Amino acid sequence: MNRNPIAGSGAARRSSRTRRGISAALTGLVLVLVTACGGGDSDSGENDGKNGDAAPAAKKVSQAVVSISPKDGADGVATENALKITASKGTLVTVKVADSAGKPVEGELSGGDTVWKPKGTLRTQTKYTVNAIAKDAAGLQSAKTATFTTVVPANTFVGYFTPEDGQTVGVGMPVSINFNRPIQNREAVEKGIEVTADPPVDVQGHWFGNQRLDFRPEDYWAAGTKVTLSLRLDGVQAADGVYGKQAKDVSFTVGRRQVSTVDAATHKMTVERDGSVIKTIPITSGAPGNPTWNGRMVITEKLKVTRMNGATVGFTDNDGKGEYDIKDVPHAMRLTTSGTFMHGNYWAGAPTFGSANVSHGCVGLQDVRGAGNNAMPAAWMFNNSIIGDVVVVKNSKEKTVRPDNGLNGWNLSWSEWTAPQS
Repeated sequence: MNRNPIAGSGAARRSSRTRRGISAALTGLVLVLVTACGGGDSDSGENDGKNGDAAPAAKKVSQAVVSISPKDGADGVATENALKITASKGTLVTVKVADSAGKPVEGELSGGDTVWKPKGTLRTQTKYTVNAIAKDAAGLQSAKTATFTTVVPANTFVGYFTPEDGQTVGVGMPVSINFNRPIQNREAVEKGIEVTADPPVDVQGHWFGNQRLDFRPEDYWAAGTKVTLSLRLDGVQAADGVYGKQAKDVSFTVGRRQVSTVDAATHKMTVERDGSVIKTIPITSGAPGNPTWNGRMVITEKLKVTRMNGATVGFTDNDGKGEYDIKDVPHAMRLTTSGTFMHGNYWAGAPTFGSANVSHGCVGLQDVRGAGNNAMPAAWMFNNSIIGDVVVVKNSKEKTVRPDNGLNGWNLSWSEWTAPQS
């Protein structure tokens, strides 16, 4: 009897079940792997396999727009009223302007922080870089950068000033600036100049013509005042094609208060220092045909010995020669540009001083030739005077000295000094 078919059939069924089990296990493993790699529920925000790849979220962009004038890369840009940075649909949060050396430009915001302009003028022939950032109502920022180069001037101007840096001067010394070129745009130049005092006092400028600008307070400086002149003229346009090339600070100190009063009628000079009379000196002033100027005058120059020739100040004879030519004039101190001095006189007799007026307009004090005797009145006055001291002449038969004849602006009232000028 053959029983193998039955045995064989059972083995075959067992083999078939085994293959189906392995197949089911493999299928389960594949499902597990698929679930682990790509599955997950739809609430996760990942692709669920039904709609393809998801689009990325749109990036938010600031609505603020920064505008810079002049345009990027501009050349020959004006130093004034050309640079302006604005923000529309937002406000400016950062503005940085600097030259090629990294020196920043100061500016100020206006219009609710939507407009930025420089406080002063830019320098000529200089490359500047602008970096500006604005933000919109949502706080989103936008930025812009530009570079430009300022104008190359056809001509430049500078101001020559007095007194000198570090000098100690008398209470009558104004700040006087003489420009080497005519100034047409006075307002712009004035904005580039500041004179400050410590202790503080109101200081105002006054123009004499178009090349001289003086500054002074209402009354003489207080003794001990420190005065600072700040020149910020680099880039200031004074006239068509004429730009400043000067940035400088100078300071001087006001010494003791000394005011000397010359009375041409009594032929005496009273020297007052810090409120007390310290000396009375006999003098001679201008003769009737050439009287001394009246008014307040400031000592601007001291010369221990000099030569005085009448031809240099308009006193000539019929041959065109000077009415006088005096060598070795001692202890001379200039009071006017036109040639008025206070000086030693060695050619007049001693009785002249205190009794007669015999000069060509100067104030004379007894002295010796060559300034060799410090006991003489002129020597004492010279040694006790400094640049900026005040000399007042009264009771002369002459008019009051012009305020621009020397540093003699004190002969203008404060209202005249500060009145608008055309």
